[in-house]
Amino acid sequence: MRQAMLLGTLTFVTMLYAMTVTIANVSLPQMQGSLSSTPDQIAWIVTFNIVATAVVTPIAGWLAGWLGRRRLMVWGIMGFGAASVACGLANSVPELVVYRIAQGAFGAPLVPLCQAIVIEAFPEEKRQKMMSIWGTGVILGPIIAPALGGALSEAYGWRWVFFMLVPFTAVALVGVLAMIPAGDAKSHPKLDWTGFGALAVAITALQLALDRGERAGWLESWEILIYLAVCLSALWVFGVRNAISRTPFLNPALLRDRNFVVGTVLIFIFGMLNFTPITLLPTLLQTVSGFPDSIIGQILSARGAGTLVGFAAMFVIGGLDPRIPMMTGLALQAWSGWLMAGFSVDVSIGQVLWASALQGLGVGLMWIPLSVVTFATLPKPLVPDGTAIFHLLRNMGSSIFISITVALVIRQTAVNRSELSAAVTPYREAFSQPGIDGALDLDDLAAVGRVAGEIGRQATMIGYINAFLFFAVCAVLAAPLVLIVRTRRS
Repeated sequence: MRQAMLLGTLTFVTMLYAMTVTIANVSLPQMQGSLSSTPDQIAWIVTFNIVATAVVTPIAGWLAGWLGRRRLMVWGIMGFGAASVACGLANSVPELVVYRIAQGAFGAPLVPLCQAIVIEAFPEEKRQKMMSIWGTGVILGPIIAPALGGALSEAYGWRWVFFMLVPFTAVALVGVLAMIPAGDAKSHPKLDWTGFGALAVAITALQLALDRGERAGWLESWEILIYLAVCLSALWVFGVRNAISRTPFLNPALLRDRNFVVGTVLIFIFGMLNFTPITLLPTLLQTVSGFPDSIIGQILSARGAGTLVGFAAMFVIGGLDPRIPMMTGLALQAWSGWLMAGFSVDVSIGQVLWASALQGLGVGLMWIPLSVVTFATLPKPLVPDGTAIFHLLRNMGSSIFISITVALVIRQTAVNRSELSAAVTPYREAFSQPGIDGALDLDDLAAVGRVAGEIGRQATMIGYINAFLFFAVCAVLAAPLVLIVRTRRS
């Protein structure tokens, strides 16, 4: 009974953190209007939360050794809850971004700690089944959070998508205090702080360059050039430190395992594909098609439901060559991107639900076999280091690709608005056709305003279409990498 309650607690804590990954996305358009921000600025709320998670996750083991698992989980949950309340009280984009960074940093150790405790708490013959049950927390979070958050956001405002996390946090804290044993042995593991710090600086500088690039003018801006110079310098320090340190942050032995190297490239691409649609879709659906927050929440939940189906399918077809579900997952994501690229300003709810569910299904089919093949031939002593790098690259892929696609949307929207505006003139022959003459009356300011608004709407739609096409192309180009993977298991 106690083991069942322990498993339930660890699954709930995992679900709590999984909720925060998608909970903000459903209200991005409302936040953008409330905080008077641009699309690239509002995307920081997503990207910097992921960056904070990416930076802190690799040192979760060191933190656990220093503080002890129970204490780290308690402080992590309390900090996560406080940061969630602060997010709901924020009054500007920079303030909200800072609190989202804190939310990601405090929550980052929770998932690897829960996973480690599950592995240790159950005997080997029960471990796979228990890990499967624990894994449902990762899936349930992205299903519950958007649906509940969308309804609360529509009824009470965007701040409630963060306030709703407070009762979940309280339940998780009580569960940890009751079920996680106190007094676990502490250790004093070594950590290459110079290498870790250099890598953290490089990731942050690169993310700032990508997030600010479109607005600042890319390489024409001294600000962007400084970010890139800092990034390259930090990477140089990281490389040198990694080469000379006796305990490097990145163990060079990892790079000698082909499956691990290919797997990390694929997990980076997996991260690119994973969260990009659910970041782009809410803003598109509300600003262009006028969908309410509650419907957007249901659409994002459909993606989570598709992921759940993919996970369930893997338990049935788990004996197949893992390259088959991985290729299928990439194909489904490419198909989903192609369907999204076919959206119009009058897209139906059914079309969006289907495309989102397909993307989620692709994620579910890829995750388990990709995790298996990446570590299939890696020696056991290298697995902890490999796991840290694995999750670091997954999160980096998500934050980098979101920034790139948002910049693509902004650039393409501006270009297409300019081209469409030049094409809309009362002297065009099309405007002299029966039923259209008078639709563009330059003496009627209201008519001109309606035309300008429609030009902006169509230009924005084309920008999103190009971003979804880019998404689909990336999924297709990743497919040949799967063929390099070895299927022999250690």
